[in-house]
Amino acid sequence: MASSDKSVEARQRTGETEKMTVNVGVVDLGHVDLLVQEGFYSNRSDLVRTALRNQLALHADALKQTLARRTLIVGLQHFSRADLEAVVAAGQRLQVQVVGLARIADDVTPELARAAIDSVTVLGAFQASPAVRRALADRIG
Repeated sequence: MASSDKSVEARQRTGETEKMTVNVGVVDLGHVDLLVQEGFYSNRSDLVRTALRNQLALHADALKQTLARRTLIVGLQHFSRADLEAVVAAGQRLQVQVVGLARIADDVTPELARAAIDSVTVLGAFQASPAVRRALADRIG
């Protein structure tokens, strides 16, 4: 889908989170707990979120260049049934490329999803009904 096509709106929503599990060694975990105990962070998650944001900030230029080169949508990309029907009616097919959350509405049928969506690349989370996920399984990369 061209970036100029406004038929499907992308927007970022703060407060939507995904759980991520991190395995660390016992010594590192002890250091984390010591920093929490000393009041540097309110809890383990606070330290991990802060460290993650610091690393993302460190690599901000590389991320911006990659996003521009790959024409990825950042934030939330929601596809309603009407959005996908309009794509099919226009004789187009979507290449879904999202950093964040891509969501397909629950009323989208597997047939409509296959007719409208050529490929799905999501760095983050992809939400769709189990039937739509199965229908797009060979197109998710």
